Amino acid sequence: MTTTTTVSNTVFIVDDDEAVRDSLRWLLEANGYRVKAYSGAEEFLNTYDADQVAVLIADVRMPGMSGLELQEELLARNAPLPIVFITGHGDVPMAVSTIKKGAVDFLEKPFNESDLRSIVARMLEQATEDAAKLQEQKSQQAILSRLTSREQQVLERIVAGRLNKQIAGDLNISIKTVEAHRANIMEKLEVTTVADLMKIALSRSEGVV
Repeated sequence: MTTTTTVSNTVFIVDDDEAVRDSLRWLLEANGYRVKAYSGAEEFLNTYDADQVAVLIADVRMPGMSGLELQEELLARNAPLPIVFITGHGDVPMAVSTIKKGAVDFLEKPFNESDLRSIVARMLEQATEDAAKLQEQKSQQAILSRLTSREQQVLERIVAGRLNKQIAGDLNISIKTVEAHRANIMEKLEVTTVADLMKIALSRSEGVV
C-alpha cells in the first residue's frame, strides 16, 4: 500500500487584488507558513493537490469564478480543504452562508492581523487532524479489501453479534468452516481480539470509500 506524502503548514491565497495577496503572503511567511498565492480560482484549481494538508484563504468576489463558486467546486471534488473567506462589509451575510457549507471562518476587510494568525493556526490544526483520520480510514479499508467475499459475509455477522452456530446456519456452511473463516479473518486483518476486529470492520460502515 502506498503512503501519500502530505505538505503541512501550507496556506493557499486566492485573490485578484495583488496588494492583498502580497500583504497576506508577507504576514503569513513571517509567521513560518508556506504560502502559495493565485490571482484567480481557475489558476488555483489547475494546480491544487488534494493530498496536501493546507488551508485556503479566498476572496468572496473575484472576476471569473467567485470564491463561492470555488467553494462549490471543492465540495464537488470532496476536497478536505478548510476555507476562510475575505469579505467586504456588505458580504457578511453571504459569508455566513458559506460557513453553513463548510467554510471555517471569514475575515472582514480590513482584517486584523492577530485574528488572521489565530484562524490560520486553528484551521491548519483541523486540516492535520482530518488528514490523519482520512488516512487511517483508507488504511482500514485497504485491509478489509484483503478478505474474500465469503470472509466478508462471516465478518458482517460477527460484527452483528451472531454466534458461530448462527453464522453457519445463515450461510449454510459447517461450524468448522465458520471457525476457519474466522481464523483467516483475524490473520488477514492482523488482529488478536474481537474488539480490534470490530474497530476495523465498523470503519466500513462510516461512509468511507
